[in-house]
Amino acid sequence: MPATKNNTYTGILLAVLAVVIWSGNFIVSRGVTNYIGPVSLAFYRWLMATVIIAPFAWKKFVAERKTVSFNWKYLAWVSLTGIALFNTFVYIAGHYTTAINLALIGTTSSPIFATILAVIFLREKPGMFRIIGIVTCVGGILLLISKGSWQTLVNFHFSTGDLWVLAGAFAFAIYNVLVRKKPAQISSLNFLFVIFAMGAAMLFPFFLAEQAWGMPTQWSWQVLAVLLYLGAGTSVAAFLCWNIAIQKLGAGRTVLFGNLIPIFSTLEAVWLLGEEITRIHIIGGVVVIGGLALANTRPRPLPVVPEVMDIDR
Repeated sequence: MPATKNNTYTGILLAVLAVVIWSGNFIVSRGVTNYIGPVSLAFYRWLMATVIIAPFAWKKFVAERKTVSFNWKYLAWVSLTGIALFNTFVYIAGHYTTAINLALIGTTSSPIFATILAVIFLREKPGMFRIIGIVTCVGGILLLISKGSWQTLVNFHFSTGDLWVLAGAFAFAIYNVLVRKKPAQISSLNFLFVIFAMGAAMLFPFFLAEQAWGMPTQWSWQVLAVLLYLGAGTSVAAFLCWNIAIQKLGAGRTVLFGNLIPIFSTLEAVWLLGEEITRIHIIGGVVVIGGLALANTRPRPLPVVPEVMDIDR
């Protein structure tokens, strides 16, 4: 099997694994809104992720510290968009809108934002299959949002929470484009360690402000379990898988897998919350998966016809 196909299959597997882990983020963040503030939740998440990954990444960090120092501006932008802003905005939105809206709106808009940014800044050229795949994915998400009703779709409006989700989706789209430019001299493990630490540092002043004047944290085993899941799972494991997938597939293709989040979130809601799955959920899921398949299909190159030499010339 050619190396390019190996990279593609590995990238797809890692992107799906990251999405499966991330899909619980929306449900969890919605479930603890009465116990911990959004900035505190984000800060503790990234602080825990930094502590978890530090023993494994420290040697890499020491060896690559000059490269890290040289690229500190780039790393700061990555940390700001993907770490400090994205999830904090999602957690803020969790206080105003439902977990379903968090997943649906975020995953609908982020691939579009990322594709546009990748075309503008990375000069990626989306082929016909990619464009058709994006449109198909969006169609599947809209089917889920509307529950199969045109009237529901027409009357749909964005709430305050939905706008926070959109802001987070745009920040994550910028992150996906920036990750594509990661210096090769910085290993994936050290890269995560640095941006986790920088993101937590950026959130620290706002964390102190929330603790002083905002919502105090109500500690419990439930909150600790959520922080462990967010710190070890959705942060370390998922981001590592996602960043490697971007390197193998590209920003525009990888971000499309975010459309699977509402599918997995629905299955988790049925399993964990006892919610009922409907025919629209099944149809919408099939449409989204079909769109992903189209977006990741590359047209076969035309066969090269050898030029016939004209002996009379």
